[in-house]
Parts: sequence; C-alpha cells; structure tokens
Amino acid sequence: MPHILKNNAIEMHIDLPHEGYNASRFDYSGKISSFKFKNIVISALENPKSKSKRSLGQGFYNEFGINTALGFKDAKIGGWFHKIGVGLLKKTEDTYNFLHKFEIKPAEFTVKTDNNKITINCKSESINGYAYVLSKEIELQEEGFTINYKLKNTGKKLIITDEYVHNFIAINNEPINDNYELNFPFALKPELFEETVNPEYKVIISKDQLKFTDQIEKEFFFSNLSGSSYEKAGWELSNRKNNIKISETGDFKTNKVNVWGLPHVISPELFIDITINPGMLKQWSRYYNIVNTTL
Repeated sequence: MPHILKNNAIEMHIDLPHEGYNASRFDYSGKISSFKFKNIVISALENPKSKSKRSLGQGFYNEFGINTALGFKDAKIGGWFHKIGVGLLKKTEDTYNFLHKFEIKPAEFTVKTDNNKITINCKSESINGYAYVLSKEIELQEEGFTINYKLKNTGKKLIITDEYVHNFIAINNEPINDNYELNFPFALKPELFEETVNPEYKVIISKDQLKFTDQIEKEFFFSNLSGSSYEKAGWELSNRKNNIKISETGDFKTNKVNVWGLPHVISPELFIDITINPGMLKQWSRYYNIVNTTL
C-alpha cells in the first residue's frame, strides 16, 4: 500500500521502494504516484493504455543520469553499474539507453514516516570505485510539497551525474489544449534548443512562455529551453478552465530545461548538474505550489 500524505487541500500517494513502479529508469526512493488538490486530480500517467504500468512513469517521478548512468563506462559487458535510487544494473550493450530493460540488483532501502513527511534512504553497494547514500525527504505543505535531497559520495571516485523530476501533469484529466499555459522565469531561446519536436505547430513559443493553439494530437518535445545558460530553476503551469496553477522551483540554477508531452499529459523538467567528490555531500530542494486562481 502507498504511503499517503494528506491535509485539507492535498492528497498525495507515495509508493514505497518495492511497491508499484519496478523498472530501471526512475528513482525508487519516494515515487509520488498520484496527487490531488482539493479533490482535483493533478497527476497523470505516462501511457494510460499500457498494460504494464509498473514499468512506466506517472505522477512526480525523478531520475538520475538520464543520458548515462553512474559508472556505466567503467563497467564491462556482463558487469554492473549504478542507477542512483534504483540499484545496480547489468550492462549488456556499449551504449546506455534509459529505455532499455536492465536486470536489476536493488539497492538497500529504509523508510521513516511522520504525519506530514516521509524520508527514504537508499544505500548502494560499492562497484568499480563508485558508491553513494541517497536520502530523499518529501514533506507536505499547506498548498504544496517539498522534496529535499541529500546525496553523499561514499566511494573512491568522483560522482558526476544530473537529476530531474519527470512531472506527469494533466489538471483535472483535461487534455493538453489552449486552456493551458506554461511560463518560465527566464527567456526561452528557440534558436539554441537541442531538439524541437512540434509536428502540428500547435505549440507556440514566446519570450518566456509556451501556449497551445488547439488540442494536442501528437507527441511534442523541446530540449534545453534556456540554451545551456544557467537560469533560475522554475516553471508555472496554469489551466484557465479549472482555475488552477501548479509551479515548481528549485534552490539551484539550471542549465537544462525540457518540456515533453502527449495529448493527455505535459511534463516540464528542471535538471540539476551534480558533481560530488569522495566523502562529500550534495544537498538540494524542489518546491511545488498549487493554487486556485479564483481565490
């Protein structure tokens, strides 16, 4: 059963490490699988038609090292490498692909719960000089929640990775259409995007905003919206039909912001670069706020 954090405005379900999602991409420590604000569903599924929901994303799932997992290059074919927050993955190919179905040796997890928060610790084995301890605390606020991270390098080699939250959002299950608006606290730089997928030309990019001219029918994706420059980490998604805004801010600068979506879901993503020397600790936080705009 998921752990539930609840107050007068919010109800959020957090799957424990060995419950729910069990594939090799997303972090097992604190999988926020569903979220409601004043009984309105905010979270969505990666693919609601799939029969294998335990292998797909939903809610607010985070991932470390989307482009290359920790120690992948040092591992030999048939050997093991780290996926932070998951465990050890078995290397079968020379190129890392986060969509590959890897064999998993789960890390060691411990869980501590309180009335308004849950803390999940993840302790890794030591492989090829890499090891870590991850602690993730999810704390319920009056109109939102906070995710606090602590990642300690307990190995002998430098940890270089990144982390982001894949926010699967659809406000009140409404398809992505012209009722939505996505704003950023920095200037968008389309000429510097790493990738642009906008087949229907229904996503309009302005100075600091994404709008939609009609209901989305095909997948869209924009990579590196800030053009690699370090900017204030934040986004705000509003839906004027349901009069709700949801925002995420980080206590860090980001040099990579992606937006992905399908007809039923949109996902803004704030990346943080992580470099940790042996014996050192890195801490960062993400803050989510949800408001009713009619009040």
